[in-house]
Amino acid sequence: MASPLEQLSAASGREFPNLLKARELTSKGLSERRARLAELPYDENVSIVLTGSWGRSEVTSGSDDDFMLLVTGDIGDKGDVREGVRPSKAEVEKILDRPPGDQGIFGKPVSSRWMIEKIGLEDDQNSNLTRRMLFLLESVYATGGEIYEAVYNELLDRYLDQSVKSLHPPRFLLNDVVRYWRTMCVDFAGKEREGPEKWGLRNAKLRTARKMLFASGLLPVFECNDLEKGQMTEFLRGQLEIPPADRIARAFLNHNAADPGGRTLGAYDDFLGLLDKEDFRDELNAVTRENYKGSPAFSETTRLGEDLEQGLLALLFETDSLPKLVREYAIF
Repeated sequence: MASPLEQLSAASGREFPNLLKARELTSKGLSERRARLAELPYDENVSIVLTGSWGRSEVTSGSDDDFMLLVTGDIGDKGDVREGVRPSKAEVEKILDRPPGDQGIFGKPVSSRWMIEKIGLEDDQNSNLTRRMLFLLESVYATGGEIYEAVYNELLDRYLDQSVKSLHPPRFLLNDVVRYWRTMCVDFAGKEREGPEKWGLRNAKLRTARKMLFASGLLPVFECNDLEKGQMTEFLRGQLEIPPADRIARAFLNHNAADPGGRTLGAYDDFLGLLDKEDFRDELNAVTRENYKGSPAFSETTRLGEDLEQGLLALLFETDSLPKLVREYAIF
């Protein structure tokens, strides 16, 4: 059966060659990494989870191997996982092609208990929120599939608690998806104050990939408005396990908005194609707030980001039922 992205392509007349190419590259690379990582020594309660472009099925030639060591079991007072988890971060990084940088989010052991049970309040720091949302919205297991599935289902159950009502979007989950988007925006400003490094690339991703990720979480939550409470877990699990671009394409199709859908996914496809070019990435990496006006790469990214945003706004505010849901739930 054709994917929602392929169905949108047929309905809109817009092809998405770069997204489809990235899916093939992701599938091939994931199989290779699973085979190599399976050779490492493992504790029985550890799963290696890939996030970022791996979780979105959008791997390009410049993609990093962002990963987390998901650990189940006992934790310390601040979510610290015991020492000596196997495999170690160093062991995993020796196998991966482009391991993540040392920003404190990736590579370290992550407690499933802390990620699930500490939602909100002061213990839910940026790192915990980020890991939880990446796990929920854009992740795939590399090893330990049974552990991954069990933790994923438990996290969804946590969000779909007693506060959820039939025929209403689950506000608990909705608020956390919105909070993550706003956190990314605020953190962008915070990182700029720390220094100009990668300002252009971070800006470009905030306009495109990050916005797509937000929409891919928001739209399935809104669709729960038509479901009984008992149907929501299965529906959300099915939606969140497909690539974010498919979730968005499906929403455009369901709301008879193939044309703006083609423009939105087309703009993102163009950006992904450019991001696959080393000279384009290098130029974006060199862009700062002081010199961005002289960068053709940044100008093109800005244009594509605006096209993408206008298409998403048309879906949210100019279709049949979504404007009512946005008005009732997205702000207050």
